[in-house]
Amino acid sequence: MNNILKLITLIIFLVFSANIASSKENFFDEGLKMYQDKEYDDARFLFERNIIFNPKDAKSYLYLAKIYNHEEDQMKEEYNLDTALLIEPNNEEAILMLMKIALEKSNYSKVKDLSETFVKVCKKSCSENDEIQESLKNIEPKNESWSKSQ
Repeated sequence: MNNILKLITLIIFLVFSANIASSKENFFDEGLKMYQDKEYDDARFLFERNIIFNPKDAKSYLYLAKIYNHEEDQMKEEYNLDTALLIEPNNEEAILMLMKIALEKSNYSKVKDLSETFVKVCKKSCSENDEIQESLKNIEPKNESWSKSQ
């Protein structure tokens, strides 16, 4: 009788664990669908929920940053991008988004630092870095240190 009770408890525990594991993936996938359908509030909720179960999921932070970009909340956007880069330092999209924020803030030294990292990791969006560097030259022609490093 005691063994049967232990077996039933074990089975319930395994089913519950499997349910939680599968729901982690569903939060991100559902959030992505909501984001693509431009249902940003629902998507944000699901990405945040995914982070609760998987705090090292850089993709959730990246999509939260995209939502905050859409909502024009630059402080939260930047926070989520920084977090994504802490988890995944070679995240090309996060670096590029941070470069654009730094450019808007006229933080040219940060743009330069991010650009150096971006050049090392870029695979898909390398041409966008060239555009940012070109716009920097147009904005800040007197900054000789930037021009010489290029």
